Amino acid sequence: MKLLVINPNISGDVTRLIESEARRSIRPGTELTMATAPFGVAYIETRAEAQIGGYAAMQVAAEHYAEHDAVVVAAFGDPGLAALREILPIPVVGMTESALVSACQRGNRFSVIAISQRIQAWYRETIAAYGFSDRLASIRALDEPLAHIGRVQEDQGQRLIALAERAVQDDGADVLILAGAPLAGLARSVAARLPVPALDGVTCALRQAQAMVDLGASAPTAGSFAPPPEKPCQGLPEALARLVGRRRAEPVSTVG
Repeated sequence: MKLLVINPNISGDVTRLIESEARRSIRPGTELTMATAPFGVAYIETRAEAQIGGYAAMQVAAEHYAEHDAVVVAAFGDPGLAALREILPIPVVGMTESALVSACQRGNRFSVIAISQRIQAWYRETIAAYGFSDRLASIRALDEPLAHIGRVQEDQGQRLIALAERAVQDDGADVLILAGAPLAGLARSVAARLPVPALDGVTCALRQAQAMVDLGASAPTAGSFAPPPEKPCQGLPEALARLVGRRRAEPVSTVG
């Protein structure tokens, strides 16, 4: 199978972190196509930035989804996820939803370890939208400016571990989610140092994307995720306009 993995941010360093962890999470025979947003911000912290990242992800997906079996939105907060599910004929999974589902299969309460204080409001709203607020023990986040988004793990690794330990000791977390694409791979490297399971959103999303392809469910033709109605479009990139303004094409599966 072929998976399209989209970083909705413009940071190539982060895309490389995502790819490194993604390749540890795929089965033999699964192929990856990595894509980085052509516009937007270095990393998403706010609602406005999430909207921009979602549009960037939609544009990239529209241009490249053909010949792929599933799409992965590789940013915590899943910008553009619901919209992509509505317009694409193949499965679309996101880091946040995948990590939350996986966390609830490992324990009753989870904590999210994040890279900035400002990001907390958006994360809480995303978790609430998925219906997991009652399982959230806490969100703990770094409180220092980030010098380089691609080096957060090296620069702030010890502080992130300390936040994770406090989430377990003080907040009662049964599971930790080390959130955000810049932290891709950190859960694996520090797992032995933490007292409860630690999950990586990239790993969870790649595993679930492969599972979705294996399930082989057909794209909906009714319900809220049926293709949008045909209507005129203006000012959209051609590939995106074809998906938004017309009936979506059938997927071209590479599995067989």
